[in-house]
Amino acid sequence: MNDTIVAISTALGVGAISIVRLSGTDAIEIVNNCFKGKDLTKVESHTINYGHIIDNNEIIDEVLVSIMKAPKTYTTEDVVEINCHGGIISTKRILETMLTHGARLAEPGEFTKRAFLNGRIDLVKSEAVIDIIDSKSEEANKLALSQLTGTTSNMIKTFRDKLKQLLASIEVNIDYPEYQDIEVVTKEQVKEAINQMKKELEKVINESKNSKIIKEGIKTVIVGRPNVGKSSILNKLLEQDKAIVTDIAGTTRDIVEGEIYLDGILLNIIDTAGIRSTKDIVEKIGVEKSLSMIDDADLVIVVLNNNEQITKEDKEIIDKTKKKQRIIVINKNDLDKKIDISSMKLENVVTTHANQIEGIKNLKEKIIELFQLETIKSKDYTYLTNARQISLAKQAYQSLKDADKALKDNLPVDMIEIDLKDTFDLLGEIIGETYSEEILDHLFANFCVGK
Repeated sequence: MNDTIVAISTALGVGAISIVRLSGTDAIEIVNNCFKGKDLTKVESHTINYGHIIDNNEIIDEVLVSIMKAPKTYTTEDVVEINCHGGIISTKRILETMLTHGARLAEPGEFTKRAFLNGRIDLVKSEAVIDIIDSKSEEANKLALSQLTGTTSNMIKTFRDKLKQLLASIEVNIDYPEYQDIEVVTKEQVKEAINQMKKELEKVINESKNSKIIKEGIKTVIVGRPNVGKSSILNKLLEQDKAIVTDIAGTTRDIVEGEIYLDGILLNIIDTAGIRSTKDIVEKIGVEKSLSMIDDADLVIVVLNNNEQITKEDKEIIDKTKKKQRIIVINKNDLDKKIDISSMKLENVVTTHANQIEGIKNLKEKIIELFQLETIKSKDYTYLTNARQISLAKQAYQSLKDADKALKDNLPVDMIEIDLKDTFDLLGEIIGETYSEEILDHLFANFCVGK
């Protein structure tokens, strides 16, 4: 933390502008030693200064240098950003010059890590930075921005404040039982407070399932026998001829993938090989891959042929997917109906025909309904957004349940206090009030070097 770090903060390649960023005590001095123009050590903070980066009296590039002095910077340290032309050679030479004059190459995410360690942002906001960079949809970007502005952090802090008050009341009653004017915290009052917090935390955990849909989209797998119209449905959903469509059964032998946005939510759609018994080695591999894809899917679209009677293979596919979130599609409803599934008591059944884009309107509407996409979009985005946060929240919820059980078992209040402190500490780990170096290293390793 005492050294000065440097990295290229823009994508390395041909472009209009590249940015080389430095942060640390010596950032301004290092750049000034390689700068031909104003004395950067004497300019005002948050100014842009024209000049040239030089090395051994050789001009490397014409630049604009932004000077931002501590503490009002991203890292709370002195930060310098060198805006140069976007060529690969000149950008790398500027980086090498900064390294030669005393800067150290930044580790992945080290700028944001310093912002966290210096108290400018908490851990949830740190994670929001990479989420903004990785956003695949407008809704995912909104979710990340909500995290960055502190809505989730404030929710966790409010929850911890309630716990802090409850713990303080318990400790006062334990430590000073002789004072009559101190409100006695009875087990009934503690139980009521714990039950309320359990409800609130459970609600947060359940609603945070939406964050996975917003961030990663819905992994959607289309399955069915050969020649029931899976590839045609994929093409119409994507509004392009991505998969080959023929009347020959077994045309699709490997997975075909594509992406669409439905109500602002990303659908990762996978068309699979037709599932049937086959002696063809290549097709058999495709069938096995199709079956394996079902297990990882968020949504399975099972396609049946309206123009054929239901087969043994259809029933096997329906049975295989019964525990998954699924939609049963009766395709080719523009042909004579021969299928009968009335005795099977299936849910989420829609009819389609993939001859026209309008023919799959029912399927799109059912996906929106099944995942409540309109509701997700209308809610605020006070969610826990990754596995780390949700795992800690679940552990905190379990500690609350343990405290509740201790109350029911009539254990002393000071024993219940231990579980409540565990809950307090676990929630603190979400926002980074407590942390380990191992967790930080793992978290920031996923960042790009210049962020």
